[in-house]
Amino acid sequence: MSATVQNYMKSRHNLSKIVVDYIKESILSGLYKEGDHILETEVANTLGISRAPVREAIKELEKEGIVQTLPRRGTFVTKFSLEDIKEVFEIRMLLENNIFKILIYEDKLSEQDFIKLEKLVLDMEGIADSSADDTEKSIKLNLKDMEFHRYLWNKSGSKRRVQILEQIFFQLRMAMLYDTNETGDLSRTATDHYEIIDALKDKDIFKCKEALQKHITTYKDAFIQD
Repeated sequence: MSATVQNYMKSRHNLSKIVVDYIKESILSGLYKEGDHILETEVANTLGISRAPVREAIKELEKEGIVQTLPRRGTFVTKFSLEDIKEVFEIRMLLENNIFKILIYEDKLSEQDFIKLEKLVLDMEGIADSSADDTEKSIKLNLKDMEFHRYLWNKSGSKRRVQILEQIFFQLRMAMLYDTNETGDLSRTATDHYEIIDALKDKDIFKCKEALQKHITTYKDAFIQD
């Protein structure tokens, strides 16, 4: 393969990644909501690129379950059933608990890491106590919540677990953002993270699992009515 072709392929891949990130951020920010139609032309014009990398990005997002393309109708942001959400919660619990074991048994976290994690929780508390409307607070807190957990995932060094968690965690956040009135107590959602930090500091696997269960239940019980 010539250098020219290699550069072209690399450029296409980079543009596709930009589109994937743009659409994901648009969903998290509320620009795109459940069931919204995503127009290739509109995305291409917004980003100032051709439609080819947009089509590639949409294929990637389909693999992640974030969008669905319907014949002769177009591409839409995925709608999740309650069964979908329950399954995501269960998978997340299994994988994230396994990551806690790696962090503790391999002593992956330093004092600086705990300082970083505590700062993220303080940021979440600030968002929950702010004067912004509920929708804005929910979106911002969800993003900061993702940053907290992603930090821990990446510290584990487990690339495959992180890849799976990124996919299902994004789907989970999509579902929770569809109805901000169902996101529960935002202050409690923020402070739940202190228990996770304390359990990691104590290197207590049982407490880690218990703290994660409590944190996830804050969301799950608000969203799912059994």
